[in-house]
Amino acid sequence: MEWQNYITVDPNVCHGKACIKGTRIMVSVVLDNLAIGLTPDEIVRSYPSLRRETVQAAIAYAAELGRERIIAIPYMVAA
Repeated sequence: MEWQNYITVDPNVCHGKACIKGTRIMVSVVLDNLAIGLTPDEIVRSYPSLRRETVQAAIAYAAELGRERIIAIPYMVAA
């Protein structure tokens, strides 16, 4: 899983929080939904712009953060 293909940070979108690429859905929202017990399929139904692989990317991103390393996030500037 190359989470970097699905997650980006843009200071002009959601105050620079990590978001699913092409959306304004923050990674933290996906993780919060998982934390309260929703399945990936339920999350995708609630957020139709997401796919199962974007939910998986959010999990992979969180795993990277859990390793407490400095990680680079693709930077995108809105057109």
